Amino acid sequence: MEVRMIDWDIVAELMAAVGPAEMAEVVTLFLDDTDAAVRALAPDRDLEAQLHYLKGSATTMGFRDFLDLCSTAEIAASHGRVVDIGALRACYARSRAAFVEGLPARLPDLPAAAVR
Repeated sequence: MEVRMIDWDIVAELMAAVGPAEMAEVVTLFLDDTDAAVRALAPDRDLEAQLHYLKGSATTMGFRDFLDLCSTAEIAASHGRVVDIGALRACYARSRAAFVEGLPARLPDLPAAAVR
């Protein structure tokens, strides 16, 4: 069974539901908001809530690996254990790169401005 970093079926379902113009806005908002949230990750700022937010974002856009890591980290944070924020940031960076690289081929009707 192939393990995929991005669940492209989720992305395609979202595109079918909202259409190309709205999807461009969704992608832009997702990347901007998630970039900012990942940069802001800090153990002294209710890390569990931050991870829960990121887990929801990852679910919405099909970032499988990042979702799994956020879920594990959220549980760790809820038990007062140390969370490897560097690993979370690195996983998001890999997932984001795979998403941006794969988006034009997977969703050719998506306006190019959404892919950056």
